[in-house]
Parts: sequence; C-alpha cells; structure tokens
Amino acid sequence: MRVRNFLTLLIALAAPAVLLGQAKGKSSAKTAASRLVVVPPGDLKWADLDTSRAPGVKVADVWGNHAKGAFGAFFKFPAGFAAPLHTHTSDMKVVIVSGTFIQAPEGKPEFRLGPGSYFLQPGGNYRHTTSCDPAAECVFFVEGKGKFDLKLVQPPATAPAKK
Repeated sequence: MRVRNFLTLLIALAAPAVLLGQAKGKSSAKTAASRLVVVPPGDLKWADLDTSRAPGVKVADVWGNHAKGAFGAFFKFPAGFAAPLHTHTSDMKVVIVSGTFIQAPEGKPEFRLGPGSYFLQPGGNYRHTTSCDPAAECVFFVEGKGKFDLKLVQPPATAPAKK
C-alpha cells in the first residue's frame, strides 16, 4: 500500500513537469520555425559596395548589415576585378560560390580558390590583395562579427589641383 501511495504521489508530481516540457517543446519548435530564413538567389537584393574604391563590386546582405556591424552577405566581383593592398578591421569567414577568387598575402604567393572553398581571413594587420580571375565573375559568401571595411595600405594618389 505504501509503495502504491508513493508511486501515485510521484506520478502526480511528475505529470505536470512532463506536460509542461511537452508544451515547451512545441513552443520551441514554433520559435525555431519562425526564425527560419530562406533566400533564393533571385531574391538577393544586390547593391553597389563602394563605387569609388571598388567599382563594379556588389553586396547582398542576408542577415545583419555589412556597413554597421555583424553580418552575413554575398559579395560579387566582376571578372578581372582587382583590389590593391589593403586590410580589414574584423576577421571574416569566406566561402566561394562561383568563379576563381584570388588572394595574395603581402610577401607570399597568391592562392586561388574555386567554388566550395573556404578560408578565414584575419582582421587587423593582414595585408593582402584580392582579385577575381578574368574568366568569370566571382560570387562568395562572407560572415563577419564586425562591420565590413576596406582600409587601403596606400591610398590612391589624388590628382593635383588645377590652377
């Protein structure tokens, strides 16, 4: 009799916790589904990155805002595009989607990456050039914890003022 009373009490105490856990699980599933993000290629909203320093380069934010802080975005280089020696403030994780992406760390051989390739580009004083093979445009996905910036190591010379 004592065992039966104990089991009844145990079930009475455990049942609400189990039911609450099941309800919470359903709530978590709804929450997870509401966070789902799907962006087909045709829905990407491409914009110019910087027409003066990176002509022809496009960016499409998928989450966050590349100009303000943490972000995930697709970038597109026109075939043959080349950026001069530069750095970035924050680390960036990069996955090549199409084309042949070329990067040359200062004083080291270039590396060429095709679709499916990944690299972690360090922020700070990692000086490098970046380009896209002339055969086809380059599309790549970038994720960064800080805003995207491009700090030229030697700013382009400005034309002398006309007198």
